Amino acid sequence: MRRKITGSILVIMAFMGFGLQAQESDGNNQDLFGEFMDRSGNAYRSASGVPGPEYWQNGADYTIEAELDDVSDRLKGKITITYHNNSPEPLNFIWLQMDQNRFTEDSRGTLTTPVQGNRYSGDIDGGYKISDVVATAGRRGQASSKYIINDTRMQVFFNEAIPAKGGTATVSMSFEYKIPEKGMDRMGRLETEKGTIYSLAQWYPRVAVFDDERGWNTEPYLGAGEFYLEYGDFDYKITVPYDHIVVGAGELVNPKEVLTKEQQNRMNKAMQSDETVYLISPEEAGNTDVTRPKQDGKLTWHFKMKNTRDVAFASSKSFIWDAARINLPSGKKAMAQSVYPKESDGQEAWGRSTEYTKASIEYYSEKWHEYPYPVAVNVASNVGGMEYPGIVFCSYKSKSGSLWGVTDHEFGHIWFPMIVGSNERRYAWMDEGFNTFINHYSTLAFNNGEYESRLANSSRLVGWLTNSGREPVSTYPDISQSHNLGMVAYYKPALGLIILREYILGEERFDNAFKAYIEAWAYKHPQPRDFFNIVENVAGEDLNWFWKGWFYSDGNIDLSIDEAGPYSGNFVMSFSNRGDIPMPVVYELTYEDGSKERKTLPVEIWQKGSEWLHLLNTTKKVKKVEIDPDKIIPDVNTSNNVWPRS
Repeated sequence: MRRKITGSILVIMAFMGFGLQAQESDGNNQDLFGEFMDRSGNAYRSASGVPGPEYWQNGADYTIEAELDDVSDRLKGKITITYHNNSPEPLNFIWLQMDQNRFTEDSRGTLTTPVQGNRYSGDIDGGYKISDVVATAGRRGQASSKYIINDTRMQVFFNEAIPAKGGTATVSMSFEYKIPEKGMDRMGRLETEKGTIYSLAQWYPRVAVFDDERGWNTEPYLGAGEFYLEYGDFDYKITVPYDHIVVGAGELVNPKEVLTKEQQNRMNKAMQSDETVYLISPEEAGNTDVTRPKQDGKLTWHFKMKNTRDVAFASSKSFIWDAARINLPSGKKAMAQSVYPKESDGQEAWGRSTEYTKASIEYYSEKWHEYPYPVAVNVASNVGGMEYPGIVFCSYKSKSGSLWGVTDHEFGHIWFPMIVGSNERRYAWMDEGFNTFINHYSTLAFNNGEYESRLANSSRLVGWLTNSGREPVSTYPDISQSHNLGMVAYYKPALGLIILREYILGEERFDNAFKAYIEAWAYKHPQPRDFFNIVENVAGEDLNWFWKGWFYSDGNIDLSIDEAGPYSGNFVMSFSNRGDIPMPVVYELTYEDGSKERKTLPVEIWQKGSEWLHLLNTTKKVKKVEIDPDKIIPDVNTSNNVWPRS
């Protein structure tokens, strides 16, 4: 409810008693400031936002042996999954994600793709062939071969339930499929002059998450919704033709078997160098006489990775390969690597990829949480940009600022959702949005601001924020309209965190809370309420009005200074909240003598109404008043942010 100001502010203030009463309206704004979701705590998730005393999380370890056939473009392999049931209930079955089944003519993802196609269009001549399924609960359980495959989900049954609170089970099977050329912009095949680049992800059956929120998370793999995975240890071997180079997530544990002595020496040199070192130079790429330890047959590359939610790899005989040392805050070292074809070479293009990778990882490690993996590999691919733990795929066509942007963004995903393991299928804003937020600051920091952040000017987003077809941040990614996804999942939530950091809480309070969130939920599964609760508890601020307004509605911000003038030797101002979202009023005073002063009115001024009179004790003559002088908030009508009106 709004109270109209009748007459000038001077008339109101002349009747001071009436003017003070006029600060309140007949109603209140409880609907804006009250609770909007159940955020109470329980034994699993505390009201303070941290995991509760009985928090549990299931896990899965993987042993995989796979072979790439570059003639038929097929991948086949064997997998053994050791499943850990830490939940308080026995499980008679587990669910697996079978994402390669998306690439069939009758998959749900294919059938829900628009006729005109979109980013997530994919091949339709693929899909898993599964055989030799054996499922056993415990070490001595009776083996079962019963399973059901439905679209991109596989349900595997046990003859005895997996015991609760620490029970284990094993599931093994053989798998095979045709590698899609167009893999929904997340994996695929790229033809180059010197050979095909295979970017392999979602390449093995992966265990779905069983959690305390929804039980089994079995949403089908459609397109925009990404992944939600358990953590575990991986031991995987990739057999390829002898002339291929393989890069993968985790540690290469048999370098002496797959690298020449010269490449081993160069890798050791790269681990000591802050400058990029070639492991395979542009002149050497594709020349097996100097790049391969043998000249026929096959080679098996062996990788291991601990406490990760996924692994991916790339293979090709066309790779230029370079690397450099990553310096971590603890004193530990990791290695940045890049592989790319000669079509992507050059200092305006992928020749700087390792520099970008190193800078990105070092910045986030120092600012938020240390990078946990031994390598960070950037792969030039037909994938526009996609992230996996320790390895990312980026467009082989990217250059300069676009290559920095996609590299920095995909490696930013190591923190969200690879370290902080949120549910991307439902809450894309908790990984894409948080990542876009940290990308903003890493871009400002890189090479003294060589490239511009897309979020440097919030006014650029006003057009979408006022569009009638906009959707709330909380919209699930597979439900969101395609033209809205970039704003819903990436830019609006990222801008919301910038507002929270730079306008509402301040950098110190926000950073303390954000780091606390990362530390509390590293390698765990947070829900939206966990994030809200931990920020409020660490920062010491009730932010219901902000979460509800910015993340769960399509409302907008419109602060206004309506009138201002001297009063009894002081200065009085009339502010109003004309938008849907309440917000503190940060304003700047410019005095007649040229000096300036900034002040803030708390968000609580809007709890009982939409207009506020503020008396400023000053003897100086005010020349100008401006709301949000740094233009941090995307106010949809900046014409009323300045007094006097121009």
